[in-house]
Amino acid sequence: MFVGHTDTVHVRGWQDNWSGKPQENPFSGALIDGHIWGRGACDLKGGICAALAGLRLLQSAGHQPAGGLSFAFIGDEESGEPGTGVSAGAHDLVKRIQAGEIAKPDFAVYVEPTKLDVYTAQIGFFIADITITGKSAYFGTPELGTDALKATHAILEQIWAHEADLTAGPKHDLVGASSVLVTDIRGGGYIAVPGECRFSLIRKLRPGEDLNEAVAALETVIHAAPVADGISLQIDYPAGRDHKFGGSPVEIAHDHPDARLLARCIGEVHEPGGALGGAPYWSEMPFLVNEIGCPAVYCAPGDIALAHTFEERIEVESYLAAVRAFALFVAEFCGLEEAR
Repeated sequence: MFVGHTDTVHVRGWQDNWSGKPQENPFSGALIDGHIWGRGACDLKGGICAALAGLRLLQSAGHQPAGGLSFAFIGDEESGEPGTGVSAGAHDLVKRIQAGEIAKPDFAVYVEPTKLDVYTAQIGFFIADITITGKSAYFGTPELGTDALKATHAILEQIWAHEADLTAGPKHDLVGASSVLVTDIRGGGYIAVPGECRFSLIRKLRPGEDLNEAVAALETVIHAAPVADGISLQIDYPAGRDHKFGGSPVEIAHDHPDARLLARCIGEVHEPGGALGGAPYWSEMPFLVNEIGCPAVYCAPGDIALAHTFEERIEVESYLAAVRAFALFVAEFCGLEEAR
């Protein structure tokens, strides 16, 4: 089964950034110097189209897969917009497979961009939004207030110490160490004792870590901070995916025979490409591996570093190599018979 998401992140600012240039329209698919430009070009329409074109290539040569080949293109993988990014499509896919409405695949390729490497592991994550509430007071009489910003400072010191422990701790061979990154902070705004402060963080998990334990460890760190009496805390987890707190880390055997077969097929048609590695991002592979027991990898043309940016594009040469590699992989994995 080839799996990919059909939704993209927003295009706000794209047209202004490229005003008067060939790629001004984010959905035009402008061809410039051997690259196709546009939102979703690499994340991840390039992978979806390469998978479909791989089948078309076999059919044009008079063949069709002897074994089963399926495609699952689903929505709601991307987050960042209100009410989105809960993997509604992936939840529905595994529910249908578990109910027998869709055949369970023996192997899956999720077409997130990997520069045509094959990723057998990925990080996990959770996002935490922390609200610290104190009591505002006029700046001339600060003793009447409870400073939420000062409490936030104490909590952040604890979190950054936790970060240091994580980055100095165990490392995964493919995705490295765990980490915490504070991504946003807001507080105050008046000439007064800040009565409220909010900040957000994202916690990276390496394969093998338990999400519940990681959340509990963070909460222990936060509640251990020395804050004044009268300070209250609220912690929300807005990005539940396959887990109520976030997205699970996952991996299959690094030398899984089907992963090695895909890597070999890529190596036969494209250089560089076909290296076995790990994804420094989270996508929906855990739904396949953990919920339906289907070994899966990430593999597709495109560079994840360009995703979600005004530079999003995909190299035509790499895309065409993916078409050939996917066709070869289907031929070897499924076998071929004469097209009817």
